[in-house]
Amino acid sequence: MAWIIDYLPYLIIIGIGYGAVAATQETSCVTDTSEYNLGEFCATGNSTLGIAALGLSAVIALAYLVWNLGYRQGKTGSSIGKSIMKFKVVSESTGEPIGFGMSVVRELLYAVFDGVCFVLGIVTYLYPLWDVKRQTLVDKAIKTVCLPR
Repeated sequence: MAWIIDYLPYLIIIGIGYGAVAATQETSCVTDTSEYNLGEFCATGNSTLGIAALGLSAVIALAYLVWNLGYRQGKTGSSIGKSIMKFKVVSESTGEPIGFGMSVVRELLYAVFDGVCFVLGIVTYLYPLWDVKRQTLVDKAIKTVCLPR
C-alpha cells in the first residue's frame, strides 16, 4: 500500500504530461496534385509544446521521486507512503535512517531487480512473507529492515 501511495503522485504528473501530448497533437494534410490524383493524405504527430510538456513533467516527476524516496526516506526513514502506513526503513545495525545515498541505492536496486527479470522482482517483493525478519531481497543486500513507527 505504501508503494501505491508513493508512486500515485508520480503517475499523475506523468499522466498530465501525456495528456498534454495528446491534447496538442497536430494534423497535417497534403493533397496529391500529380497525374495520378490520389487525393488527400493526412498525418497526425506530436507538437513541440506537447513534447516539451511531457519532458517537463518527467523532470518534475523524477524530482518528486528523488525527494520522497531519496531525501525524505533517507533522512526520516519514511517516505510519504511509509509515513501514512506507519513504518520506516532503518539500518539493521544502527536502527537509524539510512541516509540519502543508501536510500537512492535501495530504490535503484529495486529497479534493477524488476528490470532483470519479472519473476525476480516478484520474489523480491514477496520475500517478506516467509522471511523471519520480513526483509525483501534488497533489504537483505543492503542490510536494512522495516520497522513500525
